[in-house]
Order: sequence, then structure tokens, then C-alpha cells
Amino acid sequence: MRDDSNADLFGAPPPRQGKAPVQAHQQRPTVSAAPEMARQTQPLADRLRPRQLSEVVGQDHLLGPTGLLAQMLRRNTLPSLILWGGPGCGKTTIARLLAREAKLRFEQISAVFSGVADLKKAFETASRFQQETGRGTLLFVDEIHRFNRAQQDGFLPYVERGTVILIGATTENPSFALNGALLSRCQVLVLNRLDDAGLEKLLQRAEQEAGKALPLTEDGRASLRAMADGDGRYLLNLVEQIQALPEGERLDTAGLATVVARRAVLYDKDREEHYNLISALHKSLRGSDPDAGLYWFARMLEGGEDPRYIARRLTRFAAEDVGMADPSALPLAVAAWETYERLGSPEGELALAQLVVHLATAPKSNAVYRAYNQARKLARETGSLGPPHHIRNAPTKLMKSIGYGKGYEYDHDTEEGFSGQNYFPDEMERVALYQPTDRGQEREIRKNLDRQAAIRASRRP
Repeated sequence: MRDDSNADLFGAPPPRQGKAPVQAHQQRPTVSAAPEMARQTQPLADRLRPRQLSEVVGQDHLLGPTGLLAQMLRRNTLPSLILWGGPGCGKTTIARLLAREAKLRFEQISAVFSGVADLKKAFETASRFQQETGRGTLLFVDEIHRFNRAQQDGFLPYVERGTVILIGATTENPSFALNGALLSRCQVLVLNRLDDAGLEKLLQRAEQEAGKALPLTEDGRASLRAMADGDGRYLLNLVEQIQALPEGERLDTAGLATVVARRAVLYDKDREEHYNLISALHKSLRGSDPDAGLYWFARMLEGGEDPRYIARRLTRFAAEDVGMADPSALPLAVAAWETYERLGSPEGELALAQLVVHLATAPKSNAVYRAYNQARKLARETGSLGPPHHIRNAPTKLMKSIGYGKGYEYDHDTEEGFSGQNYFPDEMERVALYQPTDRGQEREIRKNLDRQAAIRASRRP
């Protein structure tokens, strides 16, 4: 599938044999407004696509003065490559620009839409082009991991002969997604997700292209970058939505959420009494009142409520409101649920009644529940930050060669059985999410966590 739309970048295709060149009077008249109209219909991400490698954002480790790709181009030795990175980090753009810099014909196919016939046609075209012009072809294969093992093997002879320089793009780990034979003939380059500074550069370019600033406060601008989660293309798609809004006041974080997100419906008003009763049961147990808990439990059963629904909600309560203050509550909830399933009604309800009393009289702690919610919020704010390299799994030579697993300390071999290493992403500060109470078994948990925190602090430089 030849990308002739970019022929001006990578060299015009040679005229086909047997056809005379088109004379000037045969050409269609040029409409000067057409390029501008076409530009207006282009997505913003396409309009702002870099025209040279120095404009690519966020990949200085590859394209900077000492970057690996920059060195390859200076030596005029571009091998076959696998570009491994998340969406919107510039894989396709880099492949196009590499073809231009190396003066190679560019052809692009997608493993999602292409099969054996498309590959065969691409290889035949590249072979014929090489014979006629002496120039090579850069074959860019998007989502290369979607080709099966046999299809991947089909690349091997053409890569070995130099018929094509293969540039494969993948969001999956090449160690698992690509076969060893293909990997051995390609260099794997890891592309970074765009950081905050890189995303800000894209915002500035979008504003320059539009000739005006985005209607965002500083907080709104930061939230917009966070929503992109390292994806430059997605960021520019969001920018297009904002630019299409009628002029008005600047959007802060809350205002931005109403523009680019839609709130889901959380409440079903047709079953209000149902939810009122389960809420009464839940809050009675939280308030450690077994009598009220049993009353609302019986009311729901008498009203025809499915006991399985009550069992499910009680199990949730054991995790949310009792938690680590009484770790036995959760397995007891599962056991009561299973007992009901085995005995059925009316005998099985007694096991659920016993669970109601146990949950009401158990020590309470929602420390795990609060920690979990804070962790989810933190996960949304920090996006796709990766684990530090020393705790990444490294089952392949490739992963070891880029630092996976290096420096990991095996906790069981330490004197305290606790190494105190950092397990958060390197780009963020440590956050204390779980704060155990002094109720029930969490008293001892807190003592142990405090001891470990002291050991961890002593290791800091």
C-alpha cells in the first residue's frame, strides 16, 4: 500500500513504462483554495505533524545530538528497527521522517488491515523499485505484533537481503509479541511516553497554529495535560474540542471536565425503597448496632429481597467497613454466602443473620477502603508511569539489557526480612496511602509499618 500522498517527501515515483508524461495542457487547472480547504479538514494532530526530526517531542534519547537514531543517520547506517512505545508518542512520525532523511521510498501497512497478499505485494513492489532505481524502501508496519508467527517469518528474507528496511511499531512488549527470528534481525528502540514538558510544547504549537491561546486557567491547562496521559495525539484531539467551543470564560479543572468528559448516571430512582433499606442495614452495621442490623435484614427478607443480593452487600461491608481491624470478617462473609447457596431458604438465612451480628460487633476500620480510593485517584493523576527498573521482571535478554531487574534486593535475604527499597515510580514521591487505626488487629499492623518506615528512612541518602 504505497503512500503516494507523501511522494514529495520521499521522492516522486518513477514514470511507468509505456505511458507518456502528461503535458502541461492536459493537467487539471490548479485551484488555489484547495490546499487551504484540505488543511482545514485535517485533524489538528495531522496538521502539526513534525516535518523534521528535530521537531519531534519527547524522544531526545533517540533523536538528540547523541541519540542512537541521530548517530545512525550520521553514519548512513539505518538498520531494521522495532519502535516500542505507547500510543501518541511519535512512532509513525519518526518512521516517515527517517525515510526522508535516509532518502528511502516510504511504504506503510497496518497489521490490523493487511494479510499475506498485502505483504507479498509490498515486497514485490520494493524489489522492483530497487532494481529500477537502486534505492531501498522503508517499510513501516504499524501494530506489527498483530501479525502471527508465520506472517512475521515472511519478513525475514526481505530484511536479510536489504530489499526493505523494516520499521515495526508496537505498543506490546516485543519480547512476547514478536518471534525471536525477527527480533534478532532488528534493533528494538524504546520510545518514551510524552512527559509534562513535551505535552506543553504541543499545546504551545497548537496555540501558535490557531493564532490564539487556549481558554484555560493554569489549573485547567495542567489537567488537560494530565488527561492526555502521555499521548500527544490524544492531547491534540482534546485541544480541537476546546477550540471548537464558543468564546467565553476560561475553563478551570471542573469546567474542563464538563467539556471532555460525561458524567455517568449513578442512581436509579425507580427502586428508591430498595436502596433505602440496604442503606439502613449498612449504616446500622457501621454503627455497631446488631439489633437494628437484624431488623433491617429481616425487613428486606420479608419484602421479598433476594438473599444473594444481601449476601453480596454484606461481603462488601466486611471489606469496606471492617477491613483489617478484623481480617476474619471477609472469609466469614464468603462462608455465610456459600452456606446459603448450599442450604437454600429458609435454613440458609440463619448463616446470613450470624454474619450480620458478627459484622455489627466487629471492630471497624475503613483504612483499606480509604487507601484504595486514594490509590485510584493517584493512579489517574499520575497516568502510566512505569515501575522502577529494579523491580521489573526480566525474563528475556532484551529486557535485561535495558536495565530490568538490575539492583533488586531479595527481602528474605536481609536481616530484618525487609529491604526498604523504593517501589513507587522514580518520577513520583512516596505516598502513604494506608493509615491503619488503633482498633482491633490494626494496632499491631501500625506498629510494624512504623518500624519499617524507620528502616526505609535510614536508607535515604
